[in-house]
Amino acid sequence: MSQHYYSQSISDVVADEKTSIETGLSDDEVKKRLSEYGKNTLTAKKKKSLFMRFIDQFKDFMIIVLIVAAVLSGVVAHEWTDAAIIMVVVLLNAVLGVIQEERSEAAIEALKEMATPEAHVRRNNEIVTIPSTDLVPGDIVLLEAGDVIPADLRLNKARSLKIEESALTGESVPVDKNTETLSAGDVALGDRINMAYSSTNVTYGRGEGIVVGTGMNTEVGKIAKMINNADETDTPLKENLTQLGKTITIMILVICAVVFAVGVFSKQGTQPMGALMINMFLVAVSLAVAAIPEGLPAIVTIILALGTQTMAKHKAIVRKLPAVETLGATDIICSDKTGTLTQNRMTVEKMYYRGQIHSDDDPIDKSNHALMSMVLANDTKIENGGDLLGDPTETAMIQFAFDQNIDVEKLLDEHKRVQEVPFDSERKLMSTVNKDGDKYYVAVKGAPDVLLKRVTKIERNGKIEAITEEQKQSILNSNREMASKALRVLGLAYKFVDKLYDDPSTNNVEQDLIFAGLVGMIDPERPEAKAAVAEAHSAGIRTVMITGDHQVTAQAIAERLGILKPGQSNRVLTGAELDKLSDDYFKKHVGDYNVYARVSPEHKVRIVKAWQANDKIVAMTGDGVNDAPSLKQANIGIGMGITGTEVSKGASDMVLADDNFATIVEAVKQGRKVFSNIQKAILYLMSCNVGEVLTVFLMTMFGWDILKPVQLLWINLVTDTLPAIALGVEPVEDGIMKRKPRGKKSNFFSGGVASSIIYQGLVETALVLSAYGLGLAIGPHVDNMAMQHGDALTMAFLTLGLIQLFHAFNSKYVHQSIFSSHTFANKWFNWAILISALIMAAVEIPFLTRLFDVTELNCEQWAVVLGAGIIMILIVEIVKFFQRKMGKI
Repeated sequence: MSQHYYSQSISDVVADEKTSIETGLSDDEVKKRLSEYGKNTLTAKKKKSLFMRFIDQFKDFMIIVLIVAAVLSGVVAHEWTDAAIIMVVVLLNAVLGVIQEERSEAAIEALKEMATPEAHVRRNNEIVTIPSTDLVPGDIVLLEAGDVIPADLRLNKARSLKIEESALTGESVPVDKNTETLSAGDVALGDRINMAYSSTNVTYGRGEGIVVGTGMNTEVGKIAKMINNADETDTPLKENLTQLGKTITIMILVICAVVFAVGVFSKQGTQPMGALMINMFLVAVSLAVAAIPEGLPAIVTIILALGTQTMAKHKAIVRKLPAVETLGATDIICSDKTGTLTQNRMTVEKMYYRGQIHSDDDPIDKSNHALMSMVLANDTKIENGGDLLGDPTETAMIQFAFDQNIDVEKLLDEHKRVQEVPFDSERKLMSTVNKDGDKYYVAVKGAPDVLLKRVTKIERNGKIEAITEEQKQSILNSNREMASKALRVLGLAYKFVDKLYDDPSTNNVEQDLIFAGLVGMIDPERPEAKAAVAEAHSAGIRTVMITGDHQVTAQAIAERLGILKPGQSNRVLTGAELDKLSDDYFKKHVGDYNVYARVSPEHKVRIVKAWQANDKIVAMTGDGVNDAPSLKQANIGIGMGITGTEVSKGASDMVLADDNFATIVEAVKQGRKVFSNIQKAILYLMSCNVGEVLTVFLMTMFGWDILKPVQLLWINLVTDTLPAIALGVEPVEDGIMKRKPRGKKSNFFSGGVASSIIYQGLVETALVLSAYGLGLAIGPHVDNMAMQHGDALTMAFLTLGLIQLFHAFNSKYVHQSIFSSHTFANKWFNWAILISALIMAAVEIPFLTRLFDVTELNCEQWAVVLGAGIIMILIVEIVKFFQRKMGKI
């Protein structure tokens, strides 16, 4: 809305909207305004076609590299099988990407579905029911309990009207509405008590309002715009894979250039220059293709998919695959309070009667009149023997009575309500007159300060006596003490009368009362949330609470959860205070605040962006419509599955099936495991590929026989699939949640992985070439010198293949020793190595030797092959030992 309607009088709003409260709009005027303002619906940005989404999958740098490699493999090197494998991987990756992709249309569609299908309006001096989509500014809308607000309204009537706005503002209890004009200036959304906003719910009373905003001009429409315009943030996984693709490309270009140049220079004169250049170009391309881990995108996708299954078992439903890994990189969790850190259920926590404050778990005197009054002065409906329907504060009091083993239904049946004075937001009281034998029991509840003005007596030592000012002050002090702990406090009173009132009004019923007590309620924190916040803290993850609730309530809950230390009010910032801070200042000082209170959707997005400007990976949790823009802006949005709106789920990357904050911490642990396992797979694949490339490169440079294309392809097929995938299901490493977040600038090569790839590739190359040399030295195992080079090449081929399977054990830990009780804990890995080893060794079966151009080795030659694998493990273990001693980890 462009105007602050809450600061305008009703008459001014009527004049601005050119309408009439008494008669409403005419049909002709409605048609004119529909033409001007359009339908009362939300619009989404244009959807991409399925084809364009598919095409978008090929814009990834790593995918482009793979496509180029496939073309070169087929057209230049004539390795059509290799080219086909690469293209299958690329296409599979694209299909999975389209399936997983969920964009903002889902959130907008969910917003549309929230609109009420019908609205009751006054038009042409008649009350009519119309589709809410036909509402226009200036319409007069009638409201009653159970209605969904169809548009943004300036209230002109409010009879005990309460509206539940938690999905929009984060306010944990329904808001009492009235028609009073508010002072000019910016007033927080949750404090605009004379406004009713689209898609919120009437929980109590009746009202009437003037439509001042429809469609995209409503507060919900603003949220829809923010969802449409939210920046698309790249996940750390996508950034890492892009960086990996660039690194591989640079390495490929260097390999091609060096091999081509050295080959042409060293072999000049051995053949015509033209033929030599073509041959060396083919060799360079073959080496470049061998350097590309063509199965990596598929393996990463598989590891992520397996991660989603594991998370699903822990009640975390992942909607976008990269979100699995992003969680593991999280630095900041910006959490909504209501329903996420708290239970979104008002609960009686304290009760004051007979001069003392009692906790909810203390034994409560069931004969005290505070209990009686909170049950009788209550509109809660009890269904199915225990289901409570009604205002959250009232249902909390009935539930408290149930918890005290009070037979509430029997009590209500014995004390039938015969008269009442309904709650009124201006009077702030509610009273009922109930049958009590041959007399009547008057039960009253309301704001303590207002109630005490009607109180003249108090019960003391079993006797009713006149209340003193000192006693009233003591009661007010107890009220302030409970309120300072963020409790919502109501006063309770009663009296007995001999007959019914001829005029049951406040002036008669709510006078000369006997004070009964105070009851303090709060939306309590989830029992497991405090431990989850502490575990996140130990993992170096900061929890930031963002809520639409009041500052005192937010601070109290934050202190109870350990997000704030007691008395840290300077670390709490309200939305109004945030508005006064410049973007530059806020970005520099965002770390000064742990709690944000009374915030709007725009504030939430601004907070997320401020943390992102400090290179932090931000997770945002939420369940309301108001959370949707920030959920989409965050690096990972986490929606609530039970209490969450469809809007928040649609904008999320992950949904918690149990709405449990502790599930987020478990998901972070799984996310860290996924990154660690992808890193292990990359370490394994890249070090093996470095070994392959250097082996073929040096064989070429030394003038030795070179491994055949079919042999290299076989090694890649056998060693690059099952072992790498099996590394992806390695269990969580001990102490993974004691590590600090790895940081936005880290990547798959961080933490010593890059250096490990290089030295392990060099060791692998040295051992393969040594096996080849020993093969030449040992000589053929049969009396035929022509087979000498065949045996040596076979030993090099089998050593290169099997040494990679031995090396897969090294890759289970980047720095830790594999000699532990956990080494063989992953049964999938054990089977993968066994199956791959059998497939690799199968080339020695007599009828396959000719296919792979190998010879049959004897025991001595096999000892060299297997010995190289064992030496590979020992060398890496020695390096890891010294790395740990030198503090490199």
